[in-house]
Amino acid sequence: MGATSAAAAPAQAAAGQAAPARTASVAAATATACPTGWGSTAKTRTAGTTEPVTNIRTGRHACYDRMVVDVPGAGTAGLGYSVRYVAKLRQDGSGRPIPVGGGAVLEVRVTAPAYDPDTGAPTYPARAGRPLPGVDLTGYRTFRDARFAGSFEGETQVGLGVRARLPFRVLVLTDRVVVDVAHNWTGAR
Repeated sequence: MGATSAAAAPAQAAAGQAAPARTASVAAATATACPTGWGSTAKTRTAGTTEPVTNIRTGRHACYDRMVVDVPGAGTAGLGYSVRYVAKLRQDGSGRPIPVGGGAVLEVRVTAPAYDPDTGAPTYPARAGRPLPGVDLTGYRTFRDARFAGSFEGETQVGLGVRARLPFRVLVLTDRVVVDVAHNWTGAR
């Protein structure tokens, strides 16, 4: 018999027959392709907002671990950031070192306060030097630690401990700054 066409695969599956192996191997190859070329040099975007940070969360993906800083009402135009690897995380204002676990430390600064600019009341329930509230990094391939450094003069500072100095990218989406750190230097998982 000849090769099975792609159109016949659904009919075979409905009849209890396996789909062709070639289809499965193509799907597996596509699933393991990861982006490359992000690099590990500092990334910045000049902008700022008085809209406050309300949440910082993390997530796991096939090719990278992700941290998201939520700034409702900021849109995309007002969100700025500075993300870079540092030898040691130092708190703005005091210069006090904040220990961050992992083989390398990314300093993440978002140009938005973590407090209400009118009242000074905190809008994100974190304490300097402590792990980020509600963030559990158990099972993450790249992230090892996430510490709140503080919010000083309209900037919020976080230390993100990662397994090693790995490539990362920073995205600004509506009302949030996203930091993705790759699991590896290569495109493979």
